[in-house]
Amino acid sequence: MVTPLQYGDPPHVGPFALQARLQTAPAGLVYLGQAPDGRVVSVAVLSSGAALDAAARDRFVTAIKDAQRSAVSQAQSSAASQAQSSAVRQAQGRTGVRGWGASLVDRVRGRVPPDTPPVLAMQGGPAPWVAVPYMPNGPGAERFLDPVTVSGTLIGQRHGPDFAHYWLGDRTPALPAPPAPPPPPVATRRSVVLASTLLATLVLALLLVVWMLLFRGEDEPEPPRPLPNTQFVPTPPPEPASPEPQQPTPGPSGGGGDGSESPWPDDLFDGRGPI
Repeated sequence: MVTPLQYGDPPHVGPFALQARLQTAPAGLVYLGQAPDGRVVSVAVLSSGAALDAAARDRFVTAIKDAQRSAVSQAQSSAASQAQSSAVRQAQGRTGVRGWGASLVDRVRGRVPPDTPPVLAMQGGPAPWVAVPYMPNGPGAERFLDPVTVSGTLIGQRHGPDFAHYWLGDRTPALPAPPAPPPPPVATRRSVVLASTLLATLVLALLLVVWMLLFRGEDEPEPPRPLPNTQFVPTPPPEPASPEPQQPTPGPSGGGGDGSESPWPDDLFDGRGPI
């Protein structure tokens, strides 16, 4: 039954885009996908628990490689049969029985079931997967998950319950590790020169600003301080004083103190009197 992808399902596995779930097996999950050329494929992925089991992972990868070797041997047998087509036409009916028996022996030696689909792509490693052509109601990639689980005691006799893997309850697909981050980009010589010039310019500007803030203020004279406000103290107005009366002085004629004496002093107008 086809079900939608659930949380944790990978959108891509290798070059294949996953579209839905086809089956949930004890050892992993089977997805319906699409190849880059448009073909519909069936992709089998181990569960995370089975991928951590080295023995289970080896059984899965071995089944895939056996199918690939079987496909190569069948292709070689087909080429040889085509080269001997004339001899095959002359053979009787038992020749077909012998060819069928040889093909059966090859399949038994390769431990590949007869309904195993051809392998389109696979990947080993810590998260292996395999992709085969999708056939509705036909065998798919789940054929490679069957050999992963084993049962019984593996000693020929049963002495208790069947063997059970510790990862049977795991239903999360094993995803490959994320790719490593790309290396840092290598700068060209021109970009390095431009960056160095820009950095030197910024450092020079910073030093200039620091010098202006720290040392330029010491050389500048301090601004003059404002003069104190002038205080006006009023003075008292002058007091008028009456002049003292002058005593008459004898004139140049040497007269006495009679009325013929000049009222002007001798030193005034050089003794000539008023004009």
